[in-house]
Amino acid sequence: MHSAARRLCAAAAIFLGAVSAAAAADFPSQQPIKMITAFGPGSASDIVARMIAERLQTRLGQVVIVENRPGASGQVATDLVARSQPDGYTIMLATNTTHSSNPFLYKSLRYDPVKDFTPLAQVCNFPFVLVVSDKLGVSSVQDLLKYGKANPDKVNYAYGNSTGQISAASFDKLTSMRAAAIPYKSTPQAMTDIIGGRSTFMFVDLASAAGQIKAGSLKALAVTTEKRSALAPDLPSVSEALGQPGFDLAAWVGIFGPANMPAPVSKRLADELYAVVSSEEVKQKLTQMGAEPTPAPAEKLGPFVAQQLKVWGEKVKQAGIQPE
Repeated sequence: MHSAARRLCAAAAIFLGAVSAAAAADFPSQQPIKMITAFGPGSASDIVARMIAERLQTRLGQVVIVENRPGASGQVATDLVARSQPDGYTIMLATNTTHSSNPFLYKSLRYDPVKDFTPLAQVCNFPFVLVVSDKLGVSSVQDLLKYGKANPDKVNYAYGNSTGQISAASFDKLTSMRAAAIPYKSTPQAMTDIIGGRSTFMFVDLASAAGQIKAGSLKALAVTTEKRSALAPDLPSVSEALGQPGFDLAAWVGIFGPANMPAPVSKRLADELYAVVSSEEVKQKLTQMGAEPTPAPAEKLGPFVAQQLKVWGEKVKQAGIQPE
């Protein structure tokens, strides 16, 4: 009996392996590919996802659909992808929020950013900018500090994602402003209240804020990178404006699949994605929207995530943010 059972199990394993190999060889002809993003339509992540999906679709000859699954600071989308079938038909445009910051901001995260994912390609960085409403009458970081000192009971900061939260909390601690933290479900909602004067300041990615800055409804005061950004050369860095080195924060974007993807499938996706994100056309479009292209293949994305977990863990600690 035991021998027969073992033979049956072995035969089943061989059959399933053959089915898996056949499916991998057939990839991606079976169904559309879903690219999940953790943020809503019109967000910087959404724009990048659609840019990549359109070109990936052309290269693969298969429909690639962008699916927005916002919620819980990216946890909804990330957990969904982590628990998806590792067949290549569900991938994710992830960010430092989902794969570097959340592990230090939430006590009971349901996914592991390293163990539960297959790295596919690194895409770009997003410098963040410190912005205020044009109605506030503030034109520089020093002006904002003076405003905060004169209005200690009014000053607050808004945020719609973890990078904005960590940047603002770090700034608040560094300057001793003691501003109240106001969380929002999304970055656009937070920007709306900044423009309307209901919140004092926020840190937002340049890509999301560029239109409002150009229109004049938002005033940009500084960038979060250690040095001035080539994307906004007229803006000082926060470190420069404060005369204190060490303030250096930027969001990053990468593409992942679930863990345990068949090697032929992950390689096909990784190769095609890297071809897309390293193309001159995509790099130019990323720059135009306020991002810094950082294309890198799958084998470099894994070590990068491990390094960024250390970086953002330290940033959260320095900012004094307690996990929820």
